[in-house]
Amino acid sequence: MFPPRFTAQRRYNRPRRRRCSCVIVLLCLGFAAQSSVFAQVVVKDKAQSANEAVADRRPQRYEKSIKPLLRQTCFDCHSGDSVDGNFRADQLDPDLVDGEDVAWWLEVYSVLSKGEMPPPESSELTDAQRIRIVDWLSTEIQAAEKLRKASGNHSSFRRLTRYEYNYAFQDLLGVPWTFAGDLPAEASEDDAFENNAESLHMSVKQVETYHQLALRALRRITVRGDRPPVVHWAIPMKDAFGREKKRLERDIESAQKKFEDMPDKLTEQIERLNKKFQAPADRSHYLELSTGVRVEVDWDYRKASYALKHSDTHKAMPELGSHFAIVQPGSRQSLTVELGDRLPDEGTMRVRVRASRAKDASERIPSLQVHFGFQATDQGRSIKRLSQQDIPVEASYGQPEIYQWNIPLSEIEHRNTYRGEFELGDQPSPSEYIRFTNSAVGHDEAETAAAEAESPAILIDYVEVAAPVYDEWPPRSHRSVFIESENSHDESAYAQEIISAFMSRAWRRSPTTRDIDRKLQLFQRLRTSSKDFQEAVVEVLATILASPKFLYVLPGEQGAQPDQQKDQLSQNEVATRLSLFLWCSLPDETLLKLASAGRLSDHEVLRQQVDRMLSDPRATRFTKHFVGQWLKMQPLEFLSPTRGDDGLDSALLESIKQEPIALFADMLRNDSSALNFIDADYLVVNERLAKHYGIPGIPGNHFRRVSLPAERNRGGLLTQAGLLTMNSDGEDSHPVKRGVWLLTNLLNDPPPPPPPAVPEIDLSDPAIAKMTLKERVDDHRNHAACMSCHQKIDPWGIAFENYDALGRWRDEINGKIVDATSVLPNEDKLDGMKGLKEHLIRQRHEQFVKATIEKMASFALGRQLDFGDRAGIREIAGRVRESDDGIKTMVMCLVTSDLFQTK
Repeated sequence: MFPPRFTAQRRYNRPRRRRCSCVIVLLCLGFAAQSSVFAQVVVKDKAQSANEAVADRRPQRYEKSIKPLLRQTCFDCHSGDSVDGNFRADQLDPDLVDGEDVAWWLEVYSVLSKGEMPPPESSELTDAQRIRIVDWLSTEIQAAEKLRKASGNHSSFRRLTRYEYNYAFQDLLGVPWTFAGDLPAEASEDDAFENNAESLHMSVKQVETYHQLALRALRRITVRGDRPPVVHWAIPMKDAFGREKKRLERDIESAQKKFEDMPDKLTEQIERLNKKFQAPADRSHYLELSTGVRVEVDWDYRKASYALKHSDTHKAMPELGSHFAIVQPGSRQSLTVELGDRLPDEGTMRVRVRASRAKDASERIPSLQVHFGFQATDQGRSIKRLSQQDIPVEASYGQPEIYQWNIPLSEIEHRNTYRGEFELGDQPSPSEYIRFTNSAVGHDEAETAAAEAESPAILIDYVEVAAPVYDEWPPRSHRSVFIESENSHDESAYAQEIISAFMSRAWRRSPTTRDIDRKLQLFQRLRTSSKDFQEAVVEVLATILASPKFLYVLPGEQGAQPDQQKDQLSQNEVATRLSLFLWCSLPDETLLKLASAGRLSDHEVLRQQVDRMLSDPRATRFTKHFVGQWLKMQPLEFLSPTRGDDGLDSALLESIKQEPIALFADMLRNDSSALNFIDADYLVVNERLAKHYGIPGIPGNHFRRVSLPAERNRGGLLTQAGLLTMNSDGEDSHPVKRGVWLLTNLLNDPPPPPPPAVPEIDLSDPAIAKMTLKERVDDHRNHAACMSCHQKIDPWGIAFENYDALGRWRDEINGKIVDATSVLPNEDKLDGMKGLKEHLIRQRHEQFVKATIEKMASFALGRQLDFGDRAGIREIAGRVRESDDGIKTMVMCLVTSDLFQTK
């Protein structure tokens, strides 16, 4: 009944031989000479520790004392022809250092310690005998850990991931743009992080791709010639109102001509047109405040009739008038501003609006989003959100404020390809537009009139657009590459200065004379065929960014000391590992200076740097990528919004993706206990999520900590809507998915994979179709082929049954009371979610904290943990437990550990 062998190996993998392309082999040769000196170092302390471990081992005890107990309690099911779970207890090699059965012994240790095996109902193993086996295994495991750690055969040699590459470019080039869009997603094992060294190889084709990406990036952030002229658009809502009023007047004039001999019909038509002109107050509309007249916000792409005229000069924003666009919540309630076909391809588009909240807004704070789009034909259209963050409109009614977005035009993914080919008014239309959306959560019909009186509408009276805008010329990004220098008149000297400075930042170390000379030689060769100095320099800098010294996290980087232990990271490597861990990017100048001074071996200095780095906005990268990969949130990216009150609308989908990350960020900021991931008396939510959970009085799109009443059945990760949704089947809960996810990601104790030819649940059987989901799972588990897997999975998953496919609480399913009770293999009973949380906190406290540390350590080291890392994890866990399991404390203990500072 033990799981197959590789189950435990997924948690502590043996080092595997990597396949390297010829390019990588040649690159590695360049570092062989640099690293060879370390391979000859004999570490006295490590050898002594290993010798002590050998002395502690008692392998002879196995034959005399342990094997007879296993024969008595395990061999009936796990020997000879009777082999449950593909596990032969009678053939286990008791040598945990050189033997092949370490993964099995770890599994034996786990199930014996938790009382899961032998099965409690049939076990003849006494407590004293169980302790004897566990004690022997504990001694052997600890000794083997020390011996395997002493071998020092770890490697974190890898290239940067796609997201690390992108962030490195952003930090190096000084602009928050997307540079890695053409790179494929990382291919990693199911239980590994994307930065796992085992899967981050490179092919010859990829090398060329990286060079082209670098060349394109450098051309984007540098400029030529004079500052380009700016095109302006000034859009007062008075003009927009007047445009719609003129349309009404034209329609009335047309009706008068058509029905001049039919007075009754004419009166009817005019009444209809006037009624249409007076838009409903709960939809987005233009308002003439002095008369109270409302006209619905409209837009049509045909003939570019809504395209606004541009100007070559800037117009001052007029005084506040009496005409407004009232933008109500909802994606279909937006305000469209069509700009025609004059937006350039490069530079910044600056968008400014003068806006306030509605008169009866009360305490509600609505938010604005900006989208960009075009519609060339009935089928040819595109609309994409531009603003990364919603902007809360806090200005009170009558006291509007200016809200601004700076949008890099080169970052807009899709542009209208008919620009320059067709004139405005032609079909296909070459025109483009921006669209303002109020992302506040609207009220549904079931809510009270009092709530509806608190309007979440946004009032806009003026919109201003300008492009391309450059606050400086040349822009800072250009000047960060083409630095100011007295040598700018001497091409060779200036090129050397630029290349040296750029190489130092990109390669995380001072370049050698040989490095610079080789790049200067390349510059001289390229200069003869380049149209100017800038083009040749950019080509050279692209080769620096396509070098393995930029793309790879290299072992044996400069900074190693002659007496350094062979598996000890150099100071530069510590700086790089720390920055990749907390910023997913290259080390900054502060880290590099500390590394150069040899101060990153000081634990107090490391703690100060962790504090500094976690306070930096770049730390949001850590929370995003660690949490997303730890909790395996990728399935949420494949969900699409649905319509209807019960559906997964776009606001809810965006919110459930963010909730686990927001919770982790809050816990990290407050050094909250890791046990809050299991249960907490608070949530970190925004208005849309609070509404989904039935919690009133949480206005706004921003996430914040909210106290949680006990009866809400929420708190922690287990009850978050996104994690429950991705572990459902789209229509109902899925106990197996939820159970596997919990065991694998939160407890780091993955269940065995299903055996071949597992029978599916036959819903065509009327008797099965009438069953509840729990009854179907119970029936399925009774099949002999399914029992070994499901007895470990199902009890955990059934505890989630009060949560439907979208994570909403339910007491009944099709008229039947939900039964979420279950019994674990060790006979502990779980009474639904409450019982599950209590069991995890009381019985699995240490296992959960240790599992969280293992996941975080694997992410921080950029490799999967193996058997030799167990002692290091145990040491970190001990320090974390002594400090009340704080998440920030966990980061601190990990960074200052020997595990983090060795290969």
